[in-house]
Amino acid sequence: MNAPLHASCVAFGDRGALITGPSGAGKSALALQLLSRGGRLVADDRVIVTPDQGRLLARSPAPIAGLLEARKFAILNAPTQDNAQIVCLVDLAQSETDRLPPLRKITQSGVELDLFFGKDTPNLADALTLYLRYGRHV
Repeated sequence: MNAPLHASCVAFGDRGALITGPSGAGKSALALQLLSRGGRLVADDRVIVTPDQGRLLARSPAPIAGLLEARKFAILNAPTQDNAQIVCLVDLAQSETDRLPPLRKITQSGVELDLFFGKDTPNLADALTLYLRYGRHV
């Protein structure tokens, strides 16, 4: 079994976002915002990531499945799904400096993903919701 990553994953349908960043960066907060927009929690705080035939799949460790930490509020039960294909990585440690950033990619476990810098990005949850539902214009 793969060691879990310190990250969160939320999906719309089968398309998931892997949300990374240091402790306190807002991974669970962004996940909460995406859930309030109709997403489903795959995993919060720890994500098991597995390469599978050119795709990257995410799932939750069993003890925390369906649970989301809402900091300074409670551990919440969340709408979930068992797994999702990760299509992008959102890095909450890096700030975007370009108004319209170039198409960035990152390789995670041998699979190429879209990369978004999310620190201090206005409307991040809304933009990510549309991206996961409908993709992006290239």
